[in-house]
Amino acid sequence: MPRLAATRREGKKTAQRGRRVREKEERQEPGRREKMMIWKSSHKYDDIMDLPHPTSDTHPRMSLYDRAAQFSPFAALTGHGEAVRETARLTEEEAELDEDVKARLDETLRAVREKLKSGMAVPVTMTYFEPDKKKDGGAYVSLDGNIKKVDEHERAVVMEDGTVIPVERIASLCVAAD
Repeated sequence: MPRLAATRREGKKTAQRGRRVREKEERQEPGRREKMMIWKSSHKYDDIMDLPHPTSDTHPRMSLYDRAAQFSPFAALTGHGEAVRETARLTEEEAELDEDVKARLDETLRAVREKLKSGMAVPVTMTYFEPDKKKDGGAYVSLDGNIKKVDEHERAVVMEDGTVIPVERIASLCVAAD
């Protein structure tokens, strides 16, 4: 309560100061007081308008950042939007290759192995199926680059950039002309 009494005293001093300023202005500009009285009569809280803002000794002032955070929107269901986007994302099923296409791929890989043994760089354009990590299906990816090696033990093609592609995932393989 001592803080409240001090605030009232400060408020009275401020009100007295305001009255002295108004009287001084009235002497300089006659009729101004009547104008101000008309303006002031429309306000209910004129008696407390000049009081200083009350401050608490026990509770520190909230920062502007924390005050703004009170009014920011929030997600009631955390992660719900992400789950909806993930469900809406489309994936493709891996197509089953027929025997003719598999035979052509094997022939092309055999030619690539021969070029690699002779020390030649083998530029290719390849389309392969990449399974999705989160749900069934995946996507077909096209890749242009040079083959570094064909790993027969792992049944994979290793590209110069380090990409490893399983042979059974390859849908098409075109060797670029020399």
